[in-house]
Amino acid sequence: MIEQLFKLSEHKTTVRTEVLAGLTTFLTMAYIIFVQPAVLSGKMFGTDTGLDFGAVTTATCVSAALATAIMALYARYPIAQAPGMGENFFFVFSALPAAAAAGFSNGWQVALGVVFVSGVLFLILSLVGLRELIFNAISPSLKNGIAAGIGLFIAFIGLQQAGVIVKDPGTAVKLNTHFASPDLIVFFVGMLTTAILHARRVRGSILWGIIAATVLACLLKFALPHMPAGMSSARDVSESILNTRFEFATGLVALPPSLGPTFLKMDVAHALTPAMLPFVFIFLFMLTFDTIGTLIGVCEQAGFMRDNRLPRAKQAMVSDAIGTVAGAVLGTSTVTSFIESAAGVETGGRTGLTGLVVAALFLVALFFSPLIAMIGAYPPITAPALTIVGAMMMQNVAKIEWKDYTESIPAFLIIIG
Repeated sequence: MIEQLFKLSEHKTTVRTEVLAGLTTFLTMAYIIFVQPAVLSGKMFGTDTGLDFGAVTTATCVSAALATAIMALYARYPIAQAPGMGENFFFVFSALPAAAAAGFSNGWQVALGVVFVSGVLFLILSLVGLRELIFNAISPSLKNGIAAGIGLFIAFIGLQQAGVIVKDPGTAVKLNTHFASPDLIVFFVGMLTTAILHARRVRGSILWGIIAATVLACLLKFALPHMPAGMSSARDVSESILNTRFEFATGLVALPPSLGPTFLKMDVAHALTPAMLPFVFIFLFMLTFDTIGTLIGVCEQAGFMRDNRLPRAKQAMVSDAIGTVAGAVLGTSTVTSFIESAAGVETGGRTGLTGLVVAALFLVALFFSPLIAMIGAYPPITAPALTIVGAMMMQNVAKIEWKDYTESIPAFLIIIG
């Protein structure tokens, strides 16, 4: 049955190779399970967006599993999907404030409505073939500038939330020189672990960095049980925005948190108002670039491209769109294809069976919600992942046509904006 469905022999692969590839892909992208609920709930920033941490955790895992399974069975590609980095920050720092400024008291529900509408539009564009026209109308330099700008923003947020950079009345931000702070120690250990492993091409380097930072935070908690997340003296001097403290998980395994607080709570009516419509198209814009860029990158690596065209491209785009619509219904931000899928392809994954393994692992992760809550609620543990992902996204700068000022100046303004 597996052979008939995925044609393993035709793709010169085996069940063992596909399973190993799926595990590899999951390890490289599992950080999103910890980061996504911390971002959308506001715990990473010491605020409350109104979105329930547990519900977002479940929505993240379920939407990732659903979208990846659809990609595996419908498009039959070894490409995993989950809520995207970049879109989640835009959700919190742009869509939510815009909804509040428009006078909507249910800001997060309106923002979910925006994501839902953008997903529906993306689905329509994918079905009728207009997506290619939109994509080809935007210059490559502008696309790469957007990616690099998002990368800088993500890295900045990571450094800020870890307390590495802090507010300063004269220069807006400055380096926090209180290096004895437990926050900074945890961050730098996680950062160095991730960077070293990534440089040595170790699979799942981001996840291993999160694990290293978590272990250190646990050790510091044992050694300094009454010390808050940042040394109080350091916080007073640096004006750090951190206001959490590391707490041990109440257990390791538990039933998945309820989706009740977020399921079907999107406000589509207010998402279609003039104040929010621009954000619908921005999310659509971001989803289009993320999806096409990842599909081209991963499928080129796997050797799927034929005469500069991707077979079953329509099915792949539809899978992405359904993932975003489902994610909004469940209670999370835009779902998109993950470039980390390239790690599984490099391991030998060539069929949708790789994706099915990833989908299954996301469902298994649902039952470790206490551990996810412990990690996601303490920013210095997840901040290294943001910083590294931001650095990786900056490689797009090299693809900008810097000598063509009609291309480079708009791209530069987007990057610094």
